[in-house]
Amino acid sequence: MKFQLFTLPTIPATLEERAAKRPIGRDNEHFQAMIAEVRELAIMADEAGFDVFSTTEHHFHSEGFEASVQPMMLYADLAARTKNISFAPLSLVLPANDPLRVAEQVAMLDHLTGGRVYGGYARGYQDRWVNVLGQHVPVKGTPMDGGDDDKHNRAVHEEYLDIVYKAWTEDLLTYDGQFYQVPPKQGITRWPAAEWTKQYGHPDEIDENGHIRGISVIPKPLQQPYPKAFQPFSVSPSTMIHTAHNGVMPIILTAEPEQFKALAKLYQDSAAEVGRNLKLGQSIGAFRAVAFGDTREQAWELMERTNYYGFQIYFSGFGFWEALRLPGDKEKFPGLLPKEEWTMERFTKTKYGLVGTVDDIKRDIEDLAKIHGEDGELEWFSWFFDQGLMPIDEAKRQLEIFAEHIIPEFRD
Repeated sequence: MKFQLFTLPTIPATLEERAAKRPIGRDNEHFQAMIAEVRELAIMADEAGFDVFSTTEHHFHSEGFEASVQPMMLYADLAARTKNISFAPLSLVLPANDPLRVAEQVAMLDHLTGGRVYGGYARGYQDRWVNVLGQHVPVKGTPMDGGDDDKHNRAVHEEYLDIVYKAWTEDLLTYDGQFYQVPPKQGITRWPAAEWTKQYGHPDEIDENGHIRGISVIPKPLQQPYPKAFQPFSVSPSTMIHTAHNGVMPIILTAEPEQFKALAKLYQDSAAEVGRNLKLGQSIGAFRAVAFGDTREQAWELMERTNYYGFQIYFSGFGFWEALRLPGDKEKFPGLLPKEEWTMERFTKTKYGLVGTVDDIKRDIEDLAKIHGEDGELEWFSWFFDQGLMPIDEAKRQLEIFAEHIIPEFRD
């Protein structure tokens, strides 16, 4: 098994401090404190043997939660302070970005880190910032509800992702898409350095009139043909099929054992359809929250005020509780899961929130690693870690326990 530490860079502060210093996201002293914590945890994760350190991409979070505005810049800083650990954005939101800038940034970081980079690309579900940064398309943040905005968002995402991979693999890029063209429709007719480019650029870059025919996106990635990619927060059968067909590694948020097992099998079967013959669990991962305690009660209390708290006050509004359904819920709750069901009992019963002593957690991870009795081999365990919602000393203690007792037990 490989291990990923996933965190939402969060300004460390009490609720009282957040209220008193609003908007705390623009408080430089607190923002610096967050950067210091993230650096410390990334260095610890590297020394502990984690394979990947990951964050999100989100913008305009005045409340100081998910304050991950420039993940690639952050990773460049962290890579300079670490030796072995790789970095993966979970994820870069393509519809609200320029696809060629994303291709450049990932490839550049791949060179700067000596190949310690994974990709991760998402569609964007937070209207507050996707609607602003995506207005040039235009595109909106969207739930996965099959509506017109959802379909449009998906179409933009899939086209942009196609452009990213073509930018990496084609020495001369031309593209005539619905949302993006290279060269643009008006053409590029003014290039005074045409003779220079004819001599030293791509042989077909300049046409007979001295106009730009296509572009070469530099650099291409150090990892060839390109870095492997994750698909985070995966919950649906359609995502399993799409990622399996395209060689992407889904990190599955759906946690209940039978549902998780079904998605793992669907991925395996779908990969086989395109000639990827995988063991059950290979090329997939699982998101889980973990809280260690000397007793189960102690661990429960820690989880309740960290990861569970984040679900309650924040992720619930975006529908994340739908990933924590139990058998029989579809008949009982055909709509969205009602608020009275957002309980710690559900959080742990689904096996998303793993709480207890070291031995308790070992048993839970062993069962997950084998894909819940199917004799599988889960490739990735992603720890949804609560930097900023717990004191840094407790965060470090939790990491140390994981490094001492879990990684050696399950390392490939």
